Amino acid sequence: MNARFSGRVAVVTGAAQGIGAATARRLAAEGAKVAVVDLSGERAEATAAEIGAGAIGVACDVTDEAAVRAMTERVVETFGRLDILVNNAGITRDDLLFKMSYTDWNAVLQTNLTSMFLCCQAAQQHMVAAKYGKIVNLSSRSALGNRGQVNYAAAKAGVQGLTATLAIELGPYNVTVNAVAPGYVATAMTAATAQRVGSTPEAHQAWASEHTPLRRVAQPEEIASVVAFLSSDDSSFVTGQTLYVNGGAR
Repeated sequence: MNARFSGRVAVVTGAAQGIGAATARRLAAEGAKVAVVDLSGERAEATAAEIGAGAIGVACDVTDEAAVRAMTERVVETFGRLDILVNNAGITRDDLLFKMSYTDWNAVLQTNLTSMFLCCQAAQQHMVAAKYGKIVNLSSRSALGNRGQVNYAAAKAGVQGLTATLAIELGPYNVTVNAVAPGYVATAMTAATAQRVGSTPEAHQAWASEHTPLRRVAQPEEIASVVAFLSSDDSSFVTGQTLYVNGGAR
């Protein structure tokens, strides 16, 4: 694997498992120093240890403005710079509209959307000063609407608006901002969704595969490869875009 990210420093949120962990591993494999950021410091450190030298685990509640600023400053103090931000942290609290609590609505909006605003705001000052930066935000196919996910769909649609706007604001400083919108990915989060609807992860994946032209679900590493492209100089003239990575599903 080449060294596209040699000399670069990346922050990946929600990086203890799933797409976040796969992304952290991919960036590190291509030469980046990586901060594995997660709500659980223990799990973040375990993933960083698995990646090896050049990776650190950082505990951070990405919905807390002060915590996000402290995390960002720690990364810059440790590695001397911040080039790449991958906003991946997210949760689900699924329910139909008439049963959804305000608490569950707010938790998903805070974790899946407000956290990105906070992380982008903290990171941009370093990127703007350096006249270089790559921000990749994780949206979802659910942004187009998904039964039982009014909170998640609203947040992920908001991510796309955030992305497009920040691309306009940060473009003059050579900072690109893009989003990746995965379809069904085999992760702990989708396994939990399967259980919510009374299925098993295996049966739910089989159902999703039948509704996907490629006739399978994605693996986290396949999403990570697209995030890596948008984090690299190979995508130097790509900004303000949301790329759906969903096996052709409509």
